[in-house]
Amino acid sequence: MNPKRIVHLIKKQSYKRKRCIIYYMQQSQRVQFNHAFSHAIDLANAANLPLVVFFNLVTDYPNANLRHYKFMLEGLTEVQKDLQKRKIEFIIKIGNPIDNIRFFYDQAEAIVIDIGYTSVQRRWRKDLYFDIIAKTDDVDLFSVESDVIIPVRQASDKAEYGAYTLRPKYNRNIDDFLDTPSIDSVINPIILSYESDIDVLEPDSILSSLNIDKSVAHSPIFHGGYTEAKARLKHFIDHSLARYPQSNDPSLDLTSKLSPYLHFGQISPLEIYLQVINSQAPTDSKSAFIEQLTVRRELAINYVFFTPDYDVFESMTEPWAYNTMNEHASDQREHLYSIEDYILFNTHDTYFNAAMKQMVTTGYMHNYMRMYWAKKIIEWSLTYKQAYETISFLNDKYFLDGRDPSSYAGIAWCFGKHDRPWTERPVFGKLRYMNAKGLERKFNISDYVDQVEKLGAITE
Repeated sequence: MNPKRIVHLIKKQSYKRKRCIIYYMQQSQRVQFNHAFSHAIDLANAANLPLVVFFNLVTDYPNANLRHYKFMLEGLTEVQKDLQKRKIEFIIKIGNPIDNIRFFYDQAEAIVIDIGYTSVQRRWRKDLYFDIIAKTDDVDLFSVESDVIIPVRQASDKAEYGAYTLRPKYNRNIDDFLDTPSIDSVINPIILSYESDIDVLEPDSILSSLNIDKSVAHSPIFHGGYTEAKARLKHFIDHSLARYPQSNDPSLDLTSKLSPYLHFGQISPLEIYLQVINSQAPTDSKSAFIEQLTVRRELAINYVFFTPDYDVFESMTEPWAYNTMNEHASDQREHLYSIEDYILFNTHDTYFNAAMKQMVTTGYMHNYMRMYWAKKIIEWSLTYKQAYETISFLNDKYFLDGRDPSSYAGIAWCFGKHDRPWTERPVFGKLRYMNAKGLERKFNISDYVDQVEKLGAITE
């Protein structure tokens, strides 16, 4: 493992023999290709101590609902089964993560945490860091990055203006981080019988008992877990990767559909990278997909990491974009729609309605239609701020990969971030414009509408 993935955040100042090593799993919800898990095993074996994997479930996670919790629990069920086979204890607690993990300060020789980039995830890790400093001096704390290929600060030390500024830095470093983690056995596989709040081997029973938002049904076509992610990856490589340069066409259905699994850390981007790069697909196809997986995805993470208020309208994009929006704030809007209109597929735009139906029904929307969808909401909203808040609300509520750096960066892109000024026009000003005629000119877009309608009939 490249040591630059690991940061020794707190070095213990006093020593006494402890009972275990703790891996606080939060972002990287998997066993395979998990550098943080691998490092925790190494520490456990070096100290001849058992390893305990701790996961904290928060029932009031911002904007999460039954759709998200079911997908996540399906993945955690697989994690628990895998850890049981390895004789590694898996503890799940419900509530405040700092309150729940505090018990282990007196139990653990060291705590290993994985890394997440949203403000909620970073606050949890910051609170843990300062709580340990305040409460004890005999616990080592390590952070290990495993849900990006290049650790964010190794890729760049600042917010990048666009893919073209990150790409050369990324390409210079990527070979140093193709480091497959070894997942060894634990030498001392003692089960310490710590008590979990729930048993994820019964996810449906857990869902019915949790006090969560249940207003959105689970996805009928996406199921969580590493096995599902691997199956989708194999299907993508076998059937779609060779044609990936055509993947912008919504009617061809050539995307990988791996974003929900990446969002929940159920599959590693490094594993995806290695599988794709070693496939028999044409070089241009592999390069096109790798660009999305690496430079584009990690540009989004760079954006969230270096932009404190990445999810606030007033601070999420570039000065030129705010200037052009201010200049066109009073432009006449031909159509105005409410959130209810969108959810009920009640606009004049057949293509937009189909995209919304795909989103509401499945938790997924084709990538190109996702851009078109957001651009139409900008066009049909009374103000740009209202448009931003509507897009963010629907994104977080219905998408399985909502509440994610790629989502936040994608929304900001629709308002000019990581983009450039375009020809000026009403309402959009110099923001990039998209319209139905463009869809008709580029794609057989009616096929996409037909596919969504058939999907709706199957899932109703």
